[in-house]
Amino acid sequence: MNKVTTTVAALAATVVFFGCGGGRVTVEPPELPAAEREFRGVWVATVGNIDWPSRPGLTTEEQQREALAILDTVAALRMNAVVFQVRPHCDALYASDLEPWSSYLTGEQGKAPEPYYDPLRFWTDEAHKRGIELHAWFNPYRAFIARGGREIPATSVAKQRPELVRKTGGDLYWLDPSLKEVQDLSYAVVMDVVKRYDIDGVHFDDYFYPYGDGTFPDDESWERYRSGGGPLSREDWRRSHVNTFIERVYRGIKTEKPAVKFGLSPFGIWRPRYPASITGYDQYNRLFADAKLWLNEGWIDYWTPQLYWPVNQVPQSFPVLLGWWANENTKGRHLWPGMIINRPRDERTADEIFNQIMIARGFVPQGPGHVHFSMKAFLRDSTVMNPMLTAGPYQRPALVPPTPWLDDDAPAAPAVTVTTDGDSLRVVWSHAAPSDVFRSVLYYRYNSVWTYDIVSGGSSERTFPLRRTVTEPVRNARADEAPRVRTETLTAVGVSASDRMGNESIWAPVTVKTDTAAVMP
Repeated sequence: MNKVTTTVAALAATVVFFGCGGGRVTVEPPELPAAEREFRGVWVATVGNIDWPSRPGLTTEEQQREALAILDTVAALRMNAVVFQVRPHCDALYASDLEPWSSYLTGEQGKAPEPYYDPLRFWTDEAHKRGIELHAWFNPYRAFIARGGREIPATSVAKQRPELVRKTGGDLYWLDPSLKEVQDLSYAVVMDVVKRYDIDGVHFDDYFYPYGDGTFPDDESWERYRSGGGPLSREDWRRSHVNTFIERVYRGIKTEKPAVKFGLSPFGIWRPRYPASITGYDQYNRLFADAKLWLNEGWIDYWTPQLYWPVNQVPQSFPVLLGWWANENTKGRHLWPGMIINRPRDERTADEIFNQIMIARGFVPQGPGHVHFSMKAFLRDSTVMNPMLTAGPYQRPALVPPTPWLDDDAPAAPAVTVTTDGDSLRVVWSHAAPSDVFRSVLYYRYNSVWTYDIVSGGSSERTFPLRRTVTEPVRNARADEAPRVRTETLTAVGVSASDRMGNESIWAPVTVKTDTAAVMP
């Protein structure tokens, strides 16, 4: 058995000769590969039990089994982030002293899971074991949905603090965004999670004021503002409160935990005629969301406009809208569009998503990404979308793009030990600061072709065959013609460390030169 240990401090090559003799070290400037970079996220919606849990009232074991099935599917599809809804409407899918347990867990608002567990902590821990980021998704203003004749429970904010809540439409209750008490409540909820949980991001969607014609029952607070000499129009007044809240959340997160990313997924159209060919809903004057301002000011770390339209739908074209948002990205934040895969799940949709992913890569070549709505489509689809992704744009795993305005300090390189044992090579790595490592990238080369795997930070070893047999199908082969078989030889390996922000360490290849006697009987 031969063993070589190398601590990578520079891009030098360690040459390990296995077989008849010992080892020797030379230095050569290698051409090193790099792992792909792309944020590959998926929304996991809990409101209405859209994605998880499949229905209220499941046992703890059943809820956890479903959660693990989701995370295992995300990992198998080579995605690297989950946006998990933790506050559907002033309730909590985690242990909170501020708001009641969500009814989507147990069927009864205020009732904890039995046997007790904390779903957000469970999701975060299990995601991280798989090298998957967990972003906590909040609805900042939705208070309660009384759909289907549901009565407002005593634990709801609509009962506990009715002065903060407005009834809109037939079944929707909404916090009044103009009230400081509302902003304080939602801010406290977000910051409570940031402080207590090891999340990777905070996420808001497109619900600010409710969808509709722009009317909202805030006459009382509006008149109070006007009687105090307020100069703004009613529309600007509404927008001003949302603007203040978005900036406050961003700055609060950066003060508490600077590395936690803040992301927003607004409605995909800022205003009709922006750009000129675009028509559709006016979020600026209906949701009172000045989304362009938030992006221009850099009050977010990633921007995920919900671009739920096809490439060739001229009034709401995916690339036209993506290009407009890219031009508005004056602070150089991450631009990772939202894509919809739920309707319908067929070959045409799969082809559309494939095209949209490639378009997004073209618009943002240095740090591409996207988020899919929603997870249930991947769980139900075993013939169309999933294989399209793994055989196409997700053929190889990807690290998340780094976020240098938050942290550009890469971790140190790992120490790597290689050991030959018969016809196998065992690679073991360790790190002086394990808490700095979220993922490891294992690079390896057979013959002259490099490839890599990305593994969670808890992994620390891998065994490779020194030689492997590869079967190649023959195109246009006769029915009796056998496929071609070739033998490949392991020629180099290497390991890098990547942190929670996507910063990757340097690494050096360990070059493996194997004589025939080492691997052949």
